[in-house]
Amino acid sequence: MSLTGRPEFISRLEHFASVDSTQRIVREWLDAGVPEVAIARADHQQRGRGRHGRDWQAPAGAGLLVSIGFRPRALAAGHGWRLAAVVSLAMLDAAEEAAGLKDGTLWLKWPNDIVANGPDGQLLKLAGVLGESVTVGDRTDSAVIGIGLNSDWPAADFPPDLAAGMTSLHELAGGRPISNGVLFDAFLARLEPRYEALRGGTFDAAGWSIRQRTTGAWVEIETGGRQISGRATGVEPERGGLLVRLDGGRQELVDSGEVMRCRIAGEDRR
Repeated sequence: MSLTGRPEFISRLEHFASVDSTQRIVREWLDAGVPEVAIARADHQQRGRGRHGRDWQAPAGAGLLVSIGFRPRALAAGHGWRLAAVVSLAMLDAAEEAAGLKDGTLWLKWPNDIVANGPDGQLLKLAGVLGESVTVGDRTDSAVIGIGLNSDWPAADFPPDLAAGMTSLHELAGGRPISNGVLFDAFLARLEPRYEALRGGTFDAAGWSIRQRTTGAWVEIETGGRQISGRATGVEPERGGLLVRLDGGRQELVDSGEVMRCRIAGEDRR
């Protein structure tokens, strides 16, 4: 599938060979008054960022690096997290198609990763999502959602300190080359209906919930200066939180905005 021209729902779309950060570029566009939906795509980022300021780097062309600027002013501030969710779901579906993977190969790992199952049962990270929003009163005024997905990146070139916990579409497709252009077109085709539905007040809570690989697993979470461990029982579609059953049976809702780290510790804990 190849899109010709720029889809009508996009106000600005630029493709850069190398930039410091697509997040910075799109935020500056929004601050300058550029209407939604504004998208910056790069082959390489010199100062890519993950959640909580962590560095995120990939060789040029090895990943799909995109930031999307929204102005969803009818979206409640408490639902701002849904923008990252629709971006993740659109990319997950696009990645499965572009790499020729079976439906259900890829999962979401709460709160912000796209993952695949490794051969030993360990989750392997394919993509990370970073959401930064500005609220006015009880509404989301603007938001920039960044996503970096490991696409045409052979495992032999993975950073040694990260290789054990990551994967790429190249590897999941058995070594077949992955076109970032095809992947990007597939992503845009899936983003538009999901975002238009969200603007109209509809969120695919069921689709978001069912793709959560965290559900049913024993998790260890760092949040708000404390550590929580327990069985993840599901996700909550109003606040976007993770439901965790603690020792003793009490259930707690963990908000994604407070999380520093969420690790799946194993399936055999009780």
